[in-house]
Amino acid sequence: MSATAHKTAPNAQDIRARKGGVPLVSLTAYTTPMARLMDGHCDFVLVGDSVGMVLHGLSSTLGVTMEMMILHGQAVARGLDRAMLVIDMPFGSYEESPAQAFRNAARLMAETGAGAVKLEGGVEMAETIRFLVKRGIPVMAHVGLTPQSINTLGGYKVQGRDDQAQAVLADAHAVADAGAFSVVLEKVPATLADRITAEVAIPTIGIGASAGCDGQILVVDDMLGFFAAFKPKFVKRYADLGPMAGAAIAEYAAEVRARDFPAAEHVFADQAPVKGAKA
Repeated sequence: MSATAHKTAPNAQDIRARKGGVPLVSLTAYTTPMARLMDGHCDFVLVGDSVGMVLHGLSSTLGVTMEMMILHGQAVARGLDRAMLVIDMPFGSYEESPAQAFRNAARLMAETGAGAVKLEGGVEMAETIRFLVKRGIPVMAHVGLTPQSINTLGGYKVQGRDDQAQAVLADAHAVADAGAFSVVLEKVPATLADRITAEVAIPTIGIGASAGCDGQILVVDDMLGFFAAFKPKFVKRYADLGPMAGAAIAEYAAEVRARDFPAAEHVFADQAPVKGAKA
């Protein structure tokens, strides 16, 4: 394939087939411009329910709605040509029953063009995952720290240490056996993540897990330094754009107050010059 040839976006089966191969690359996106920046670099892009905290100022992901996910999903879809679009199912949209999950998953995919949905939960969600997959909904699972369950987990704590390891391992096996095409492992010990990666037949996507996972994902605003409310241990800041943006805004404000902006080159003359006219 030439460097200019168009690359078709992968689908769920393409992602599944990457098990044990070159690590999968993923980031979250919530807007068209950001999606365009990562398209071509990422294998899949996730519209995460973290949008509630990152863009809407919520204290957790629990207040995110279907309408919010659809709005941001549509925006991200407009920026992608070569990466697969995956979209989170928000809290309360799938836990009640497999039928409820199917209705909402089908709506998310139909209205955004996403190639798959992601939902949280392990053993307790296996029946729902199986129900969705049998009806044509590709599912990315999410075990370990599941942010939608922070009230029962007691906060954003590492999951799978000591006597918890078997439960997280069982969750990973359950979602793989139910038909998920991949599974996100969030905030689990590296040794446990490596064991899960070795034992399950689907790709593992790490976030605060292990470099041995089959892929990695980060919240883009975290790794670019835009979101500074807190910095998890597992986030590497590849840039610190937040302070740069703040400095630029401060400079703009100072120039406006000093009447240095707009300057002559930023305003329009009373009459535009006529092309070809002699001086």
